Amino acid sequence: MSKITFDLDVMRTFVTGIELGSFAKAADRLGRSTSAVSAQLKKLEDQVGSPILRKSGRGMLPTAAGETLLAYSRRLLELNDEAAAAVRGVDLEGWIRLGIPEDFGERILTDVLGRFARAHPRVRIEARIARNATLLDLITSGQLDLALTWNSDITTPHSEHLCDFAMHWIGAAYPQLQASYSGDEPLPLVAFEAPCLMRSCATSALDRANIPWRLSFTSPSLSGIWAAVAAGLGVTVRTAVGLPNHLRIIDNPTLPALPILGLSLHRLEAEPAVAVQRLREIIVEALMGEDMGQQLRAA
Repeated sequence: MSKITFDLDVMRTFVTGIELGSFAKAADRLGRSTSAVSAQLKKLEDQVGSPILRKSGRGMLPTAAGETLLAYSRRLLELNDEAAAAVRGVDLEGWIRLGIPEDFGERILTDVLGRFARAHPRVRIEARIARNATLLDLITSGQLDLALTWNSDITTPHSEHLCDFAMHWIGAAYPQLQASYSGDEPLPLVAFEAPCLMRSCATSALDRANIPWRLSFTSPSLSGIWAAVAAGLGVTVRTAVGLPNHLRIIDNPTLPALPILGLSLHRLEAEPAVAVQRLREIIVEALMGEDMGQQLRAA
C-alpha cells in the first residue's frame, strides 16, 4: 500500500478555511481563487478517502475524519513554520521584553515562548505577567517591547486590535452554591483590587439592572480570584480564557448581559526589530489556533 504524502499548502487552505469559518475568506486570505480552493479540498478528500467537510447551514464544518485531519494539519503546519523561521533566523540575536495578562500566562509562556525559543535560541526573552494598567504603563514608558492587553480607554501609538472575547459570569461548579446567586440577597462579587476593567464592567452591569451586590473577596492575582470562586465565596466576571475545570460559566437569566472585550497587542516601536516582529507573529498565530480560535468564534 502506497503512503500518502500530504501537500502542506493544501493543508494550510483547509486549516485557514475552518478557522475563518469560510473558505471564500480563506481564498482571499491566501490569495487564491475560490475554484482553486475547491480543487485543493477535493484533492485532500481524495487522499483521505472520505469526506472531510459537511454542510452546516450556510457554512461547512469538519466531519469526524476532518477533525482528525485538522489536528494533524495544525501540528504539521506549526512544525513547518517553525522550521522555516529557524532557518531564516539562524543568526537572530537580541533581547525582547514581553508583557502579558495573567489570563494568557500559561498559554503564552508554554506554547509561544517554547516555539520561539526553539526557533531562535540566541534571542533572550524577558517575560512579565501583570495587570492591565501596569502593562500599559510599562509599554508607554518604554520598559516593554510587546504587551498583550485587554482594550481600555488608554491607547498607545503602535497597537493593533487582535480579536474580541465574550465576558461571562463565572461561578463554582457545585449546585449547592447556586443559592448564593438567587437574587434574595446582594450578589457576592469576587474581583481584582481596583482599578480593574472587568470589575468595573461587572458592577456597571449590575447597577444598570438594579441588582444589589457586595464585594465578598478581592485579590491582586487571578489565582486568588479562581480560588475564592471555587470556594463558593461569590461569582466573578472574566472571559473563558484559562477557565479552570472546577469553575463554570453561569447560565442565569437574572444576571445582566456583559459587553464584549477586545484584546490588543502593543508595540514599543512602529517598525520593531526582526526578533520582536517574529514573536508578534507567533503570538497572533497562537491566539488564532485551535482552542483560542473556538473561543473567538463563539464570541
